Amino acid sequence: MKRTRAQESRAAIERLYITMRHLFMRGSYKPMGVSGESLVSSLLVLSPEIYGLVTDTEKIELEGLLYVMERLPRGIEECRYVQLISREGYESANFPTLVPNRRKRNCYRVDQDQMFVEMTRGKSDIYDILTHLTFLYMEAEKIRLNSTDHKGKINLNWEMLAKIVKKESLGEEFDQQAACSYLSHITGRTFDETQQSVDKFKASSNSNSLFSIVYHLGKLAMDEFYEEKDREISFSATLRERVGHHVYGELWANRIKAVLDEEGLLERPIHVISANLHSVLNTIYGFQAFGLNSFEEIEQIALDISVGSKSNKAKDIHNYASKNGFIDLPDLSGTNIGVQIFDTAKMSKDSILPGIMLPKEDKKKPVILVMDYAFGEQAYECFDELLKPYEKGSISTPLDIVTASIMGKAGILKGTKGDLMIPTSHVFEGTADNYPFKNEFKKEDFEGFGLGVYEGPMITVLGTSLQNKDVLAYFMDSSWKAIGLEMEGAHYQKAIQAASKIRHSIRKNVKVFYAYYASDNPLETGGTLASGALGMDGVRPTYLITHRILERIFS
Repeated sequence: MKRTRAQESRAAIERLYITMRHLFMRGSYKPMGVSGESLVSSLLVLSPEIYGLVTDTEKIELEGLLYVMERLPRGIEECRYVQLISREGYESANFPTLVPNRRKRNCYRVDQDQMFVEMTRGKSDIYDILTHLTFLYMEAEKIRLNSTDHKGKINLNWEMLAKIVKKESLGEEFDQQAACSYLSHITGRTFDETQQSVDKFKASSNSNSLFSIVYHLGKLAMDEFYEEKDREISFSATLRERVGHHVYGELWANRIKAVLDEEGLLERPIHVISANLHSVLNTIYGFQAFGLNSFEEIEQIALDISVGSKSNKAKDIHNYASKNGFIDLPDLSGTNIGVQIFDTAKMSKDSILPGIMLPKEDKKKPVILVMDYAFGEQAYECFDELLKPYEKGSISTPLDIVTASIMGKAGILKGTKGDLMIPTSHVFEGTADNYPFKNEFKKEDFEGFGLGVYEGPMITVLGTSLQNKDVLAYFMDSSWKAIGLEMEGAHYQKAIQAASKIRHSIRKNVKVFYAYYASDNPLETGGTLASGALGMDGVRPTYLITHRILERIFS
């Protein structure tokens, strides 16, 4: 039987992950050598939406390139050697620390040829960066081919681009339009497309100019092809030893529980929320500090803060919160997951929101623990460690977790950016693993606010950068009837079920609230994550979900 495109794509995803696991255990590989061929061929078969024109033999994918460069350290395109490391002491060395805008991780440019990238967020993060690097090397090969003739002779456009990049590095003026013309021939894109992309790269605070990136990607590809100066990706021994052992998740969770113990909060009822680090803070203290009476008023304050208006109340809210039970815990462990603790017993008002009263006894007043977004499998690592009892000497104190709420960003399959998804189960991509659960949220909880609301199963994918329309259409149209895709749901639920039903470290009847807002629609042309951030359209869904979480957990 001839396989469908969806079947071929799912097989390609599986091959990619098996290959990456093998290369990780081996310790190093050459991305354009025999070792990297399997990754390249699988990515070509898969042709992920986020990488656009990756399968085109001449055209460079420019939107996908910007998406990737904002998630990698600045200057990585200049380095022949990329080493993925654990937290190994480089943070106290004199190397400048590079932190990508869109994926918080510490990176170190050791010298002209070497970039070290710290990986402390688990396997999903490693697979994600390897996929991005494979895409970069594939585009670099196109640049090399577009810059030489069939005999390998360098063409005029490449020579002129080299001069432009040299002038740019010296801070000298150059003819921008002429430079775009040279670049358009090398990238195989129109002059208009090239000019627009040059402007987008210029606006990015994380990446070098498009001229510089294309030149250095092409130069390294030429050096490898003509001078046998191979590029290499390697994994430190410490990273290979630590991955999968919850090293950073344990450090992260123990610090949180130690602070709860110091503040006398360990035995109080606790509500855990996985979300951003602004919406719960602004919602609760916006109401308490300014007497806001409706969701719409809170939404307006959030909009003012988001656009940075002169009269925005962010500083006032934070100052008020710090005096009324708010504890900020920036991450020190390496997980890059900040935490906020809200002690409702220290709040100046008896209501958390209009009409929602707190218990009168202090020991019954709940503690709200908000954790920033996790990444893929890291969600299981951190939640699994957080839900364990706090061990202090010979004393073991279980946490009284009453509710666990997950607000996340996800790709929607029916609808558009900003719409909402209420999952009834999580299905783990590539396996038959599935996690049905009782979601305390219903579709009706979010209707009437001008947003599309969808209810049904959601797919927890191995990586958002590896999805294509064939796979997604299969999940949506088959009997799975999936409404969206995300990376953490199954991992959170696995930890919650293990803690409540097997380990009995938290109460058996813990309530769970899951709700996602759409950051993209990968089935729409121009609607993938590479098309840009949600922007102001994300304020209403984010704050509506936050408002509903607070209403429901205290009702």
